Amino acid sequence: MTTFLMTLVSPERLQFAEEVTQADLPGAEGDFGVLSGHAPIVAMLRPGLVTAINGIERRQFVVFGGLAEFSNDELTVLAETATAVEEFDVTGLKEQIEEMQQGLAQKPAGDELDQAIELLDHYKSVHAQLTVTTAF
Repeated sequence: MTTFLMTLVSPERLQFAEEVTQADLPGAEGDFGVLSGHAPIVAMLRPGLVTAINGIERRQFVVFGGLAEFSNDELTVLAETATAVEEFDVTGLKEQIEEMQQGLAQKPAGDELDQAIELLDHYKSVHAQLTVTTAF
């Protein structure tokens, strides 16, 4: 299978830069995969897991938003934050989710509350994926 260069960068550091056969990303409008030859795309990312696949090898990273661009057989992911799954603090995420849930009561009904609920749902989804992922 044909490979392409995938680069994952966070403000802290270069997290990943390797040839991959596929990348799965948490797009703001839905999850999507990228293979070599994919049409050029720029997409916003929501909190979720980025998966880099090369044959049977898989590397996963937790991201909390960002931007992905694929063109000329190169995928660049600019993440707001990115951490390898094996280094991620799942307990800290659970505590953050609890704080977010408590904060919902103080938000007035409307767009701000809707956005807070949507963000909370994304965080809960990440926690659920990590709980399953790290249980093995």
